[in-house]
Amino acid sequence: MMKVMTEQYGNASSIHSFGRAAKRLISSARDQISAVIDCRPEELVFTGGGTESDNLALFGIAASRAQQGKHIITTTVEHHAVQHTCQRLEKDGYEVAYLPVDRYGRIHPGQVAEAIRPDTILVSVMYANNEVGTIQPIAEIGQITRERGIAFHVDAVQALGAIPIRLSELPVDLMSFSSHKINGPQGVGALYVQRNIKLEPLQYGGLQERTRRAGTENIAGIAGFAKAAELVKREWSARTSRDEELRKTMLVELDEQIGSSRYQINGDPEHHLAHILNISFPECDTETLLMNLDMEGIAIASGSACTSGSLEPSHVLEAMHLAPELLQSAVRFSFGLGNTIEEVKITAKKIATILDRIRNRKY
Repeated sequence: MMKVMTEQYGNASSIHSFGRAAKRLISSARDQISAVIDCRPEELVFTGGGTESDNLALFGIAASRAQQGKHIITTTVEHHAVQHTCQRLEKDGYEVAYLPVDRYGRIHPGQVAEAIRPDTILVSVMYANNEVGTIQPIAEIGQITRERGIAFHVDAVQALGAIPIRLSELPVDLMSFSSHKINGPQGVGALYVQRNIKLEPLQYGGLQERTRRAGTENIAGIAGFAKAAELVKREWSARTSRDEELRKTMLVELDEQIGSSRYQINGDPEHHLAHILNISFPECDTETLLMNLDMEGIAIASGSACTSGSLEPSHVLEAMHLAPELLQSAVRFSFGLGNTIEEVKITAKKIATILDRIRNRKY
């Protein structure tokens, strides 16, 4: 990225040599990323991040298929980039069905089949949840939508780099990605648009991205995204193994430090991401635990980073119908590059100290 920012100042839309060099850089990046997710390069649209990718998919399909119908299906646990977009579409006259999840945060393909109507034009289901890590049955849902000719969008922002994605094999029409989730730069993402899908753009003004996303490209960000994708493909197996080890260590340490009866894991016990661990500690409310760990230099979250500053109950956990004491004491641990076994052990010990301190105060 530094090389691009200091040496590459051409506009990819210009026809002179500097512009052509910029264009080649973008094309190369597109080739790299499409190879990681197994799609055609021309099916990849660069965006300003995962939120824009979600918005482009939902608004774009809604606009292009409005004459066919105005019914959309999604779930109660989607990221707000999808939920709030659906709410906006409702104001514009669309009808949205929000499918409920089970206590593990998962929906079942049969729910989608039952919710489909003659005027259903779009189904949007996230690949893996950003708060509890639950993985959805995307292939099975995709089979249902493809048989009925309904567009299927998948928010894969949290899944990229954590789950092997082969779009040539998945019955998915649109899929959203974000660079920073794989340790790339913030503010750049991508949307996969299957070659037969017509999509109305959100932005107008230029012919960039095959007229699907107008605006001068963020070349340095795109280059960084491509490099991150290259690294995550090369290191996927090692990263996953390390995340699983960190997760296992955290649970073993918590069992030893406080006992399994003093916490509950939120999410699917079988279908989950290795690097996300959502736990409720009923003895301590979320805000207290967050603040105490932050003072120890340990950064955790109460939910999505996009909304955690409000410290309101997570809409994902509410949708899973957690008991009040579990809902109000849930925190999310996210394991990433640089985290160590020792850090996880220290974190478990700090949690034990905080809980014991609170218990002593009560008695």
